[in-house]
Amino acid sequence: MSVSHAPPRKSVDISPVSRFEPPELEPIVPSSAGRARVPRWLRRPAGPLLLLVLWQVLSSTGVLTSGILASPGTIAGVGWDLITDGSLPSAMGVSLQRVAIGLLLGTVVGTTLALISGLFRIGEDLVDASVQMLRTVPFVGLIPLFIIWFGIGEAPKVAIITLGVSFPLYLNVYAGIRGVDSQLIEAGESLGLSRWGLVRHVVLPGALPGAMTGLRYSLGIAWLALVFAEQINADAGIGFLMVQARDFLRTDVIVVCLIVYAFLGLFADFVVRTLERLLLQWRPTFTGR
Repeated sequence: MSVSHAPPRKSVDISPVSRFEPPELEPIVPSSAGRARVPRWLRRPAGPLLLLVLWQVLSSTGVLTSGILASPGTIAGVGWDLITDGSLPSAMGVSLQRVAIGLLLGTVVGTTLALISGLFRIGEDLVDASVQMLRTVPFVGLIPLFIIWFGIGEAPKVAIITLGVSFPLYLNVYAGIRGVDSQLIEAGESLGLSRWGLVRHVVLPGALPGAMTGLRYSLGIAWLALVFAEQINADAGIGFLMVQARDFLRTDVIVVCLIVYAFLGLFADFVVRTLERLLLQWRPTFTGR
């Protein structure tokens, strides 16, 4: 009886390393990385430059006449004349002084009221209702009353700016204080912080983003209030130049003054945004894609 011998089986390596070989990974490249990106410092002024070109084209083709709106070249020449004769720098100095005083007083008043109303319940009961009623009154409508109270000098102009600045700061600082996470308050209490320690280390830092937002809003309203204030019994300032230009139908001078208002407001906003980045480095934020 013959015995058949089976051929020897080949050994198979079944170690985990040989069975599960990791695939070759390729780096994931975002779809936007392959595109050529224009530097941001070139993209930001693109919009204003396009509007300027369109404005010049409309003026050159006669669509916009000089009686309606002067051309950019004419406005640039008029602006240079106002700078060289000293009238524009002098007007800017007076207007900046008014805005600075009104902004300082409005910041003190709005922030103080917000701290009283936000930190104390009795302060909210006494302050918040009155502020909410006053902020619904158009501050421009109070100009005649301010003239009766303070006369026709600098006081009513500063008072208008102060009033316009106070309300945005109050609302944003108050919302920032009341928007602090209650769990942070509980964590501070568990660490043994006193009431003043909680306010200093938890509440005020948490309300700082809202305060900076309120300051940016207040700056915009400060320039708006200045425009109204300087057109009433003013003998100096950018608004005074605009009133004179209106009387003589000088649209070029009016546009120069409006451009100055715009650039002063843009510079003030840039200062606040820089201050915001310095003070809020601890808070990571989304910066866009």
